[in-house]
Amino acid sequence: MKNILVPIGTSPEAHETLQYAVDFATEFSSKVFVMEVFNVKGTGAGTLANLQEKVAESSREHLKKVIDKVDAKGVEIKIATYNGDLIDGLVSIDEELGIDLIIISPRSNDIKEELYLGNTSGRVVKRTDIPTLIVPKGTVFKPFKSILTAFKSGILKRKRILDPLVGIQKKFGSKVNLLMVKTPGYTDDDLKINTALMDISSQLTLTENSTTYMGVLEHFRSQHPDLLCVFRRKRGFFKNLWEKNTIPKSEFYAPVPVLVLSVKKD
Repeated sequence: MKNILVPIGTSPEAHETLQYAVDFATEFSSKVFVMEVFNVKGTGAGTLANLQEKVAESSREHLKKVIDKVDAKGVEIKIATYNGDLIDGLVSIDEELGIDLIIISPRSNDIKEELYLGNTSGRVVKRTDIPTLIVPKGTVFKPFKSILTAFKSGILKRKRILDPLVGIQKKFGSKVNLLMVKTPGYTDDDLKINTALMDISSQLTLTENSTTYMGVLEHFRSQHPDLLCVFRRKRGFFKNLWEKNTIPKSEFYAPVPVLVLSVKKD
């Protein structure tokens, strides 16, 4: 994992997510890029250019203040700003730099807060193909000893989809437990599990539930994982949530970091 991207919003706890990313990056000798997106539109070309530069400078100053609150531990932290849509910005920066992992935080840990992911973080998870690590606010980084990897289909289009999971497992010697959730309408093909996934796993559990998330809820407490790994795909883990950008806690919540890997099969 060479390049890690941390989108910085207006949250006063943004430095906590960045600190987690830095601590994670030290383990992989990664560079960390902090990114802020702004949207400046105007008419006159000269005026627009001046306005863009002023807003970009303001964004850079904000990012510097967030970086100043972090112990960099020798990790190279670079600033990236983008004028336009968040997802376009992520795609643009990924094309330019090659982003291996995005690290974001959920909306809030507060039980009274109904959303797990808000509009911005939800769009990152659902509208990009870049692996994403969702870290609960205030979480201090520690090596992952146990990883629960949940899925409804064992088919993988490409083995390299697993690269972030394999990298983490090798680095920390993590125990990877697979949870295959047979949901209504599954096919025999879905039950064929990719050999690369089997190779890194210690245990395979099969369960039948109405959704993958219900399967996770059933087995999460007994396994006590440090990390939950799921797959991003339009008919997969976030199936019912795909049309909207937010994710309510009633439909998904995890008290530990969640690694969302790229699209499998649709």
